[in-house]
Amino acid sequence: MLSGPVLVTGGAGFIGSNFVRMLVGDGVPVINLDALTYAGNPANLEGLPEDLHVLVPGSINDGGLVRALLSRHRPAAIVNFAAESHVDRSIDAPSIFIETNINGTFEMLGAALDWWSALEGREKDQFRFLHVSTDEVYGSIGEGAFTEDSAYAPNSPYAASKASADHLVRAFNRTWGLPTLVTNCGNNYGPYQFPEKFVPLMIINGLEGRPLPVYGDGSNVRDWIHVEDHCRGLRRVLEAGAPGETYNLGGAEGERSNLDVVETLCGVLDEKGPGPDGKAHRDLLSFVKDRPGHDFRYAIDAGKARRELGWEAETGFQSGIRGTVDWYVENRAWWEAIRAGTYGGQRLGLDRPGAGSKE
Repeated sequence: MLSGPVLVTGGAGFIGSNFVRMLVGDGVPVINLDALTYAGNPANLEGLPEDLHVLVPGSINDGGLVRALLSRHRPAAIVNFAAESHVDRSIDAPSIFIETNINGTFEMLGAALDWWSALEGREKDQFRFLHVSTDEVYGSIGEGAFTEDSAYAPNSPYAASKASADHLVRAFNRTWGLPTLVTNCGNNYGPYQFPEKFVPLMIINGLEGRPLPVYGDGSNVRDWIHVEDHCRGLRRVLEAGAPGETYNLGGAEGERSNLDVVETLCGVLDEKGPGPDGKAHRDLLSFVKDRPGHDFRYAIDAGKARRELGWEAETGFQSGIRGTVDWYVENRAWWEAIRAGTYGGQRLGLDRPGAGSKE
């Protein structure tokens, strides 16, 4: 069990906010550091009690701020979600991914090492630094599934930045003994996911009668995990994982093609009501130009987490998708505010204004 508060970075984002809600719901105090960029949304945290949750606007690149939070709140653990995470945006403007995902993780590790080195006794023994990563660091796999021993072969600026961060975490553990943990997971879906990502984009476009843009022929394969399963896995890793180890977290039913995901979504949306002109939502399917360097297949072997931690995903894909559609139907004001403000549903990741661009 966690012995004190947790410093969560990026806790106003999709996975981070779900994790924060889980901890706070179990009575664990959370200090939530988030830069509140386009995908960091305070609305994701509405209703959390102030005595258990404090939102601190700020960047993980601000080492002084991080050190001040550590000194003030004395957390039992740090969970690092903070990252630029959309592959398409990394194609358009990769430099921010270097700044946040690599440099920011380095700053967090440095602050954590200084803090942990000064601790004593039980407080030092129980401290953990959990870095939340992605299966995309392994690249594309033809057969079999990624294990924790799979070679890194990132193929997008996003994946390369996360791979670099993973290596830094490993180095801080091997060189200085910082008690780190790394998790690599598949594609998440569920409540509070920013509408640029595949599942919410398809749901919202379907609800609005817009085209459902599928890259290429839709045959690219991903391992899909419900965000609540992922958060349970992260907590289990945090509480029982061995320092210095990596754990892969995969979905309950494994792989599905993008086209299969969209067709499942269309079936659930049809149950809610017809599409435009009374047609099936599948009629909105639109196959568009593929993403540059698009990995074909990801697959995760989560056997290590099952054997060593007793964790496995529980949410079936059909029930998970149905619940996700229900959430977006019931929380229309949440995504309409985003559509009217920071993201209107436009296609990203086709133009590259330059490797140094932040625009």
